Amino acid sequence: MFIKLAMIILFFAVTVLVGVLASRKARSVEGFVLGGRSVGPWLTAFSFGTSYFSAVIFIGYAGRFGWNFGLASTWVGLGNAFIGSLLAWMLLGRRTRVMTQHLGSRTMPDFFGLRYKSKALRLVAAVIVFVFLIPYTASLFNGLAQLFSASFALPYWGWVLIMAVMTGIYVIVGGYMGSAVNNFIQGIIMLVGIVAVIAAVLRGNGGLMEAVAKLSEGSATTVAGTELKGAFTSFFGPRPLQLLGVVVLTSLGTWGLPQMVGKFYAIKDEGAIKKGTIISTFFGLVVAGGCYFLGGFGRLYADSISLNEAGSPVSFDAIIPAMLGKVETDLGNGGAWLIGLVLILVLAASMSTLSSLAMTSASTITLDLIAPVSKKEKSERTNMLIMRLLLAFSIVIAAAIAILVVTNKDMASKLYISDLMGISWGALAGCFLAPFLFGLYWKKTTKAAVWVSFGTGLAITLTQFILNAVCKITFASPVLSYFCGSSINAGMLAMVVSLILVPAVSLLTRKTKPEGTDEVFACYDRMVTVPVGRALEDEN
Repeated sequence: MFIKLAMIILFFAVTVLVGVLASRKARSVEGFVLGGRSVGPWLTAFSFGTSYFSAVIFIGYAGRFGWNFGLASTWVGLGNAFIGSLLAWMLLGRRTRVMTQHLGSRTMPDFFGLRYKSKALRLVAAVIVFVFLIPYTASLFNGLAQLFSASFALPYWGWVLIMAVMTGIYVIVGGYMGSAVNNFIQGIIMLVGIVAVIAAVLRGNGGLMEAVAKLSEGSATTVAGTELKGAFTSFFGPRPLQLLGVVVLTSLGTWGLPQMVGKFYAIKDEGAIKKGTIISTFFGLVVAGGCYFLGGFGRLYADSISLNEAGSPVSFDAIIPAMLGKVETDLGNGGAWLIGLVLILVLAASMSTLSSLAMTSASTITLDLIAPVSKKEKSERTNMLIMRLLLAFSIVIAAAIAILVVTNKDMASKLYISDLMGISWGALAGCFLAPFLFGLYWKKTTKAAVWVSFGTGLAITLTQFILNAVCKITFASPVLSYFCGSSINAGMLAMVVSLILVPAVSLLTRKTKPEGTDEVFACYDRMVTVPVGRALEDEN
């Protein structure tokens, strides 16, 4: 216990110190929100990765989808690395940096307002961001507290409060740069921690092949063409279509999340984009791939968790903590060091994402809601004060929701960590992904198409939530059951529908293309001089 507490206290001390030292970079709105648009590749890539992967992945998603899909859940991690990281950097990184600087945009709602010449779009987007980032933030508190309350005597709500206070201190004081430097430190911890935990779990089960063999014996079904007895060791797992929904939402969804896209606003230069692409992809492979691979062995620890009459976990969020508890017992004295590292890993993953979400919420409300409707222009100092107060407010609200969800037994049995995250990601990505992507690449994207995307994303996500979580309606139709029974599948549907509707509506309303669009896209035509080593000269 002393070892674990000492490691946690040291971690807290470092994060607060970094926040204080970074405060000198947070003396203006531009510096506080974007770090002065001068953040290098390592800090940007690690900020992207640590904001992407958190306790939601490690505790919620890895446990739930590892149980449901077995080792095939590793596909989710690979999708996160190659679609959510590599392709996101390649397709969005440079164009986002160039156009947002050209427009003077500092947030995603600000981008919609300036790109499509609409104050109304900006205001509505800001409301959507603020409202739907709260469930995601609550899911992070939930995942953190689930693990810590299992390791220490302090009750769940106590850990939620501690995480809220510590995250609030360093992000409110240090702003974007404080978060970025802490994210880099936290990212190193995540890389080392994931590798160490996987090694310990495999060792405790007799090695990789022995663990896979044990997992294959845990299912009554047979995978055709193999000697394995279980579908949980098969290539695509027992539910390929559901697996596809998870891959799409958690991978493609990042392209429309304001806290993720915002990292591209702050990139320093071309070199930072190229290096950041490689670093971010590697980070995703190790962290996301490792988390889901680890979760695939969750069924080996079924005797350590509570199961219902159907043989499913009473709480999917308890799978990974139970796995770690067994590992700690097997390792004896060495287990304290490993669990201490894991606790810091989860802290690092979640505090980095918490800071990013809180920063996005506060900056959006300040710059995109309060500033546009205010009759009197506020000073930098006033905007900074408002932003810091809203940071604290958003963290408090999310912490309260996290406590409510777990302490309310009926609600806790219906909403897992992954559900809270699915609601948030589904709404945000369903509303923003298509209009943001087409807005960067296609001049003919119209304001009407953006409104349709906003409406469709909200309609699909909220309808699923009302039918499933509020009304608890079940459907006989397999298609309706697939989309209405899961916030994750509904989120995937919202994104796909939006990607179809935005170009279709834009073509139908092409005459309403915003004025000045050609001037907006002129930012991509500006000539720059590069060394011949990067581009051959034209002899003609």
